[in-house]
Amino acid sequence: MISGSHVISSDRVEGTTVYNAGGDKLGTIDDLMIDKVSGQVRYAVMEFGGFLGMGTDRYPIPWSMLKYDTSKDGYVVPLDKTQIEAAPRYASDAVPSYDDSYRSTVDKYYGL
Repeated sequence: MISGSHVISSDRVEGTTVYNAGGDKLGTIDDLMIDKVSGQVRYAVMEFGGFLGMGTDRYPIPWSMLKYDTSKDGYVVPLDKTQIEAAPRYASDAVPSYDDSYRSTVDKYYGL
């Protein structure tokens, strides 16, 4: 990380805890999905569920919904576990293509 900057390496974002507004841990960031043309991060893919990494699903959350909280050393989203459980998801071995249809499904779910 560049000192005094608001940028961070993707490898430092991966593994960061995601909390809801009440402070409950929802999961951890597994991956970032970056728009190839604009270079902007579109989604943080959060791991949620499972046990010891087994049966863990991946949930793409629009990057704009995550707010970094320095006191938690993690990201906070305005979602609860029920909302995450109903969100679009996929298994780690079944990554979707993130085509227009899939992105539309994810964005629609989150009201974007």
